[in-house]
Amino acid sequence: ESAARALGIIKKYSPLPVIADIHFDYRLALLSIEEGADKVRINPGNIGGNEKLARIAYNAGEKSIAIRIGVNAGSVDRELREKYGEITADVLVESAMRTLDFLESCSFRDIVVSLKSSNVVTNTEAYKKISNRVCYPLHLGVTEAGRGLRGIIKSSLGIGSLLLDGIGDTI
Repeated sequence: ESAARALGIIKKYSPLPVIADIHFDYRLALLSIEEGADKVRINPGNIGGNEKLARIAYNAGEKSIAIRIGVNAGSVDRELREKYGEITADVLVESAMRTLDFLESCSFRDIVVSLKSSNVVTNTEAYKKISNRVCYPLHLGVTEAGRGLRGIIKSSLGIGSLLLDGIGDTI
């Protein structure tokens, strides 16, 4: 909560947009919006359900603040894990599409999409699949890439191959 409250001060002195990265507690997203964050990144798999997501969307819409939905392999809905048996590109895409459909049903469309897996192949496939289905900006990354040379290599392969294909808007 203290970090979310500090966003207003940080924003006042930052020449760059300030983005709040929120997990688990939707109230921190609401507070970040109130403090003037330029964008709020949420993980739909751990934010607490559609009722809470709708409150975030409403408040963000009132302040013209974008939401980046970050679908990570580690937090996709249990139902999707059971349906597919493992984390695949299709699981990540379906999870993102469910969230996009819900946000659009709330008349919220100021959205950036991020799909991340620690498996570079799954990660790349997911971005390629969703890029053919949505017009929203895509934020590229590889989750849990690791530190040092291993992390640099995984991130470079995962992000670089997508950029070469013309996929991605932010990293």
